[in-house]
Amino acid sequence: MRLTIGQLAAATGVPASAIRFWERHGLLPAPERQGGQRRYPPQAAERIVLLRTFQRAGLSLAEVGEFQREQPHRQVMIRAKLDEIERRRADLDHAHQLLTHALRCGKPDIVECPTFRDQLAGLAADGAARPDRPE
Repeated sequence: MRLTIGQLAAATGVPASAIRFWERHGLLPAPERQGGQRRYPPQAAERIVLLRTFQRAGLSLAEVGEFQREQPHRQVMIRAKLDEIERRRADLDHAHQLLTHALRCGKPDIVECPTFRDQLAGLAADGAARPDRPE
């Protein structure tokens, strides 16, 4: 059974405008047309879930496009994205560590706390050792 764009939008929670946008940019295959209306196969919903998942993970539209390309291109993009995600994960872990301590610390000025300063100094040293970090 083929779905109209409205049915596909309702099934995936994605606005029809986003579905049309993704089609125009080659991220969704062009659907069949019946009486001038788009008709999508059920697998289109799976592709939309994949697109939304990639967006939430921080992939750009260009990266999503690369993911759908042939193997060599996809492998390069995936490796680069995994490296980026690992850097972001480390940054989030450090921020979590600092904020957790700041929440428990009784010092009026958190920057004056010796433990916080030690943690911050360690993170600054770690950041200086990673030249690939954006400023």
